Amino acid sequence: MASPKKKLQGLVAATITPMTEHGEINFSVIGQYVDYLVEKQGVKNIFVNGTTGEGLSLSVSERRQVAEEWVTKGKNKLDQIVIHVGALSLKESQELAQHAAEIGADGIAVIAPFFLKPWNKDVLTNFLKEVAAAAPGLPFYYYHIPALTGVKIRAEELLDGIQDKIPTFQGLKFSDTDLLDFGQCVDQNRQRQFAFLFGVDEQLLSALVMGATGAVGSTYNYLGRRTHQMLEAFERKDFSSALNYQFHIQRFINFVLKLGFGVSQTKAIMTVVSGIPMGPPRPPLQKASKEFTDNAKAKLKSLDFLSFTDLKDGDLDACS
Repeated sequence: MASPKKKLQGLVAATITPMTEHGEINFSVIGQYVDYLVEKQGVKNIFVNGTTGEGLSLSVSERRQVAEEWVTKGKNKLDQIVIHVGALSLKESQELAQHAAEIGADGIAVIAPFFLKPWNKDVLTNFLKEVAAAAPGLPFYYYHIPALTGVKIRAEELLDGIQDKIPTFQGLKFSDTDLLDFGQCVDQNRQRQFAFLFGVDEQLLSALVMGATGAVGSTYNYLGRRTHQMLEAFERKDFSSALNYQFHIQRFINFVLKLGFGVSQTKAIMTVVSGIPMGPPRPPLQKASKEFTDNAKAKLKSLDFLSFTDLKDGDLDACS
């Protein structure tokens, strides 16, 4: 894997945690999953045990095992593996951070604790500092997702002076639609080589204009190639083509959002596109309906997002 000093940029797939029909983690397909990301989607950076990976629905032991499997199977194939180690318990988060360092991960990320919440910037920074200190050799990223955590501390405010308290801080995953906050994060930290990773896939082009250096998202598991085309168009200043790619991606995301779109549905879509069984989600989430899966597959076909059309009914049964 890449040196931790290398800046995390470009597309980062928020990985799904494959499960069996009995709700146990299906470690057997992770090697195949790595090859699929690299060979079919051109994605070589991953974010493990985050929202898409149901990290907070897994036990600490399971999170450790999942992280180990991704690092083992991704060795010499993936560029960077960032492990989300956020937890409600500081001790658990520190344990996971230390473990990530021990197994050779390339970075760690942490969300704000969301039950007993930090009420201001200093309280949140102190919590993050304690976690980062458990893995002093790893780049540290803040995972900003206020819609799920309920912690409304602006990322712009948090970043002000953060490296003075957390020397390993390297950037943030910004999963919010507040482009003013995101833009100010970039504008006020131009002299620092932070990674500004946007986490709302359907708005990525807007974030690129604001100065995003990369993106972390679930759709890059199965729309990575198409999103790469948008990034390439943007880099060569072909903004008309970049916009067309973003609109094309938005057509699919808009369609599934109207049907009801979340982790369960992401697992179903990934099974359809990749052919790798992702299985059901962990309760309290429920597996995607057959109706959703059929409609999503039809939309993928109409938008030319499916790379193969010879799926058998059994493939769909695994995710519907």
